Amino acid sequence: MISAPPAPAANVPGPPANGIGEHVRRTLQIAVPVMFARLGILALVTVDTAMVGRAGLEELAWYALAMAPQVPLMLLGIGLLMGTLVLGAQAVGAGEEQRTGALWKVSLAHAAALGLAFGGLCTLGEHALALAGQEPALAAGAGRVLLAFAPGLPAMLLFAATSFFLESTGRAMPGLCVMVLANLLNAALNWVLVFGNLGAPAMGAEGAALATTLVRWFMFLSLAAYALWALDATRYGLRGRVAGGWVLSRRLRRFGVPMGLAHALESAAFASMTLFAGLAGAEQVAGFQVTFNLVAMVFMCAIGIAAAASIRVGQAVGRGDVQGVRRAGWVAAALAVALLGTVGALLASLPDAFARLYSHDPAMLAVAVPCIVIAGAAVVPDGLQGVLMGALRGAGDVWPATALYCIAFWGVMVPAGYVMGVVHGGGAPALTAAVFLGTLTASLLLGLRFHRVCRSLAG
Repeated sequence: MISAPPAPAANVPGPPANGIGEHVRRTLQIAVPVMFARLGILALVTVDTAMVGRAGLEELAWYALAMAPQVPLMLLGIGLLMGTLVLGAQAVGAGEEQRTGALWKVSLAHAAALGLAFGGLCTLGEHALALAGQEPALAAGAGRVLLAFAPGLPAMLLFAATSFFLESTGRAMPGLCVMVLANLLNAALNWVLVFGNLGAPAMGAEGAALATTLVRWFMFLSLAAYALWALDATRYGLRGRVAGGWVLSRRLRRFGVPMGLAHALESAAFASMTLFAGLAGAEQVAGFQVTFNLVAMVFMCAIGIAAAASIRVGQAVGRGDVQGVRRAGWVAAALAVALLGTVGALLASLPDAFARLYSHDPAMLAVAVPCIVIAGAAVVPDGLQGVLMGALRGAGDVWPATALYCIAFWGVMVPAGYVMGVVHGGGAPALTAAVFLGTLTASLLLGLRFHRVCRSLAG
């Protein structure tokens, strides 16, 4: 029997939707706020990429290679902590808000431990990149950037744990407000540290990483201060020792492990594409980084729709509404195709304009422009697979969907990228084409899986 995870408290299940229009309205009602919140996180990387690109092609290549190992580690940690949202919402739904404080404390402990471990791995970045075949100069430069990123990883995971805790109590707006302030602070610190203004040394990519680290600590401390100031300590159990901490830890990991593994499989596969680009030289990795950042920005729209699909499918499963499960999932998928198809057409029509947002370097533009044209097609299946994964999570079908991710990304995308981009010398454009093949495969597999899940519920 398929069981659905509980929806966040702010999205209490209502009566079944009447008609497709009502399905669309409810999906967008959930999706839009999540889009803006997640775009805020990615905007930090976008600003870094654009400003580092103006500091030089080599600096952008270092930054791109440093992001390759750091992002999968960060997303793995965030995925492992997502049980905070699920279990917190469950406690609120049961009228036991005091349990959420204990859950937050346990989640913070996990976030700190994971952040320290992942930060420690970042200190080995230069050696790891060299073993992956990167040129010594690229590996050394990226290694220095990773050292600057390392102290910020604990802060990012502590922020994620706090954000999930607040969202489980129906408070999503504080995290969004902190993200707005964080982006303003990040841009100001980049202006100082990347270019050497106000008497600071010009640190390039390393300065952008240091700015990100400082901003991440600001994000966590600000959001934690809000939680301690605004929430009733007695009602939410914020005071005192944690009772049953080991039990809470096991429950947190039971929910988080499959979510974290799915995030890690996907992000590590995309990181492999960046490493393959690095084998072809600084111009190729810089052009691919620009393209990948644009694709990631578009994907944040799909993340919002995926969250809506997960919540609405879960609600329909909970009330035994098989038709509602099917319509909630496929309406979300159709919305993703319509939205991302429009954005993809814009990317393919104006590739030079989008590339110049990051850098005017002729060598980088020569690589990025054809990549962005291909990315215009790739963003549609990329977003669609994310939404279908969200629908399957809402139906409680996590482990099979994770296995399909492995097939699509590691069985198709990574091998195709290596053969087309490295063996046959296709470079970054060929790697972008491999991304299209991998995401298309994921969309087809996950679509078939969701169809089968709907049929099993009906039977």
